[in-house]
Amino acid sequence: MKLLLIDIDTLRPDHLGCYGYPRNTSPNIDGIAADGACFTDYYCSDAPCLPSRAAMFTGKFGIHTGVVGHGGTAADLRLEGAKRDFRDQCAAANLPAVLRNYGMYTASISTFPERHSAWWFNAGFQETHNLGKGGDEIAQEVTPVALKWLENNREREDWFLHVHYWDPHTQYRTPAEVGNPFEGQDSPALDWITPEIFKEHRKMAGFHSARDLTGLGEEVNPQCALRQLGHLDSLEDVRKNLDGYDCGIYNADLGVGQIIDKLKELGYYEDTAIIVTADHGEDMGELGRYSEHGCADDPVTRIPFIIKWPGGVRGGKKIGGLHYNLDLIPTLLELMGTEGIHFPYEWKMKEILGDNYQKILVKMMMNKYDGASFADSVLNGTEKGRDYLVMTCATHTVQRGVRFGDYLYIRTYHDGYCLFPEDMLFDLRKDPHETENLA
Repeated sequence: MKLLLIDIDTLRPDHLGCYGYPRNTSPNIDGIAADGACFTDYYCSDAPCLPSRAAMFTGKFGIHTGVVGHGGTAADLRLEGAKRDFRDQCAAANLPAVLRNYGMYTASISTFPERHSAWWFNAGFQETHNLGKGGDEIAQEVTPVALKWLENNREREDWFLHVHYWDPHTQYRTPAEVGNPFEGQDSPALDWITPEIFKEHRKMAGFHSARDLTGLGEEVNPQCALRQLGHLDSLEDVRKNLDGYDCGIYNADLGVGQIIDKLKELGYYEDTAIIVTADHGEDMGELGRYSEHGCADDPVTRIPFIIKWPGGVRGGKKIGGLHYNLDLIPTLLELMGTEGIHFPYEWKMKEILGDNYQKILVKMMMNKYDGASFADSVLNGTEKGRDYLVMTCATHTVQRGVRFGDYLYIRTYHDGYCLFPEDMLFDLRKDPHETENLA
């Protein structure tokens, strides 16, 4: 089996055409969605980048792995202690390690492990490509590596390839030659920011406020000066900032299109399982934050999950139900089943557990994860999910969000000097941009 995971940093689902965005930011991603399905209420359990990918790749909440922030001991996996074997748990239980049990050759094109010194992320990958820019690389640098990999592995039957794009992440650095296809275009992401709301935003303090957009004291990387603003003084600046973000999505999508074209050229597209997702989203004015992912609110914690699975739902169906990104491993285990899976010391496992050892071991594996499978939704489009979700953010602020029904409740433990109230409650159906605190 071939499985492609396209991992696009800082990607809000409501800025993709397949989720209803009117700007044409994502024609190639939309094409994948048309051949598969979009999950509408898919959240990262822990935000932002490092905690989120730790949850996705380990299948566990940050409160269990210890990775809940970007620094100090909050950025490190907890030591396993006396129970640690010759290899640690990541070597056997990480997402790529699980897929290796199915005989898949595993490879990653990402600078994430170096950017966050998260070397455990590579556990289970047989091949890794680090472009060496720590997340500052653009799609035009990532895509050629992916295309070359596909060409070099064209004869390989089974593989898992993780391709990581950073383009929507600040600071915005889409090359000038791409232009601005959204110049002068309206967007629902702009309509709600009235002059009165923006005036209040200009009064707000803290990291990534309108007056300190980059969090660097209005400094802008000269390489990003074309699109990145240091502060927002007017509604026109808000528009320019939004264009910078949407151009980042568009630029990543151009790379996705080249990869899809390559799969089709090789004759692999129809039979390749493809997932498009993200680590977190982005506040673009919500809670007075711009180009920021340091809150446990809906724009930050809700992420896209688009899946084209052979034999699964097609036609771009929108599937509801509350799910976490840490549900991915259990879902893949159920989708792939027990046929073709092999384990280290398999002969010994068969001797101990009998002929049904594979089913028993897969069930034991599933019980090790905090995630729950939504394989039935992928195959049949059923809308099953949890009654509620709890999301944590502990980087620029310390917050927990609880998503239930149409509502999101946010409890602030440390406001990151943004002067947030301790309790916030929003009706996301009526107020998706979180303007009216009902608490």
